[in-house]
Amino acid sequence: MSDARLISLTVNGETREAMVEPRKLLADVLREDLGLTGTHVGCEHGVCGACTVLIDDQPARACLTYAVQMEGHEITTIEAVGGIGLSLLQQAMHEEHGLQCGFCTPGIVMTFEAFLRDTPDPTEEEVRDVLSGNLCRCTGYQNIVAAVMKAAAAMREVRS
Repeated sequence: MSDARLISLTVNGETREAMVEPRKLLADVLREDLGLTGTHVGCEHGVCGACTVLIDDQPARACLTYAVQMEGHEITTIEAVGGIGLSLLQQAMHEEHGLQCGFCTPGIVMTFEAFLRDTPDPTEEEVRDVLSGNLCRCTGYQNIVAAVMKAAAAMREVRS
């Protein structure tokens, strides 16, 4: 017997519906039911940060969140970042070689899009502290930090 129910989610500004079991995780609904495969699933324990999305503009782990809990909330995925082109952060990640295999990159971008919105002039120590919530096995982190610092400067310039 299936306990599946139809839920309505607001994802990237659009209302989307999916038939889901109560135990189905948001990451799985985004990827499997809505075709938004930019949200990656790594550790499935909330440690690696690859599944980070924004829920009501705050970073959250989609692998730890039940989809049925998300009705009435705004979900933003990597697919919405940048619009037609790259965001300033994505451009800086590219220019500073802040990604290699790219598996962790969507989660890092989502984390720092929110962080830089709330902390426009971060210190390198603050960036490293926030980055500690995302695991990357390729880059060694230095180029990611450089990219975030570059993006912060670019965002400040745009705001002024």
